[in-house]
Amino acid sequence: MNQRKHIPPQDKAKILKRYLVDKAAASDLCDQYGIQPTQLYAWQRKLFENAAAALEPQGRVTRRQKAEEERITALHQRLAKKDEVLAELMEEHVALKKKLGGI
Repeated sequence: MNQRKHIPPQDKAKILKRYLVDKAAASDLCDQYGIQPTQLYAWQRKLFENAAAALEPQGRVTRRQKAEEERITALHQRLAKKDEVLAELMEEHVALKKKLGGI
């Protein structure tokens, strides 16, 4: 039975660099590292699918992130206001019950 080989992300990046930049043959790399060509191509596909995230400026907030943060803040404010109103109504309800002798 073949045992799965775990290759750390740093090694995957090194293998992909050799394949894409250094133009090493896929078959040679697969033989050298004991991987299947389909695995190499899957790593390549994943690299290109996630390239945009890797190229995002670090430490900067995107418009989408800022809009999401503003939306969350607004929802928190609405929730706090509803809690205040509910507490006020409950207080009035208890006072009215006391006045009418229900408690």
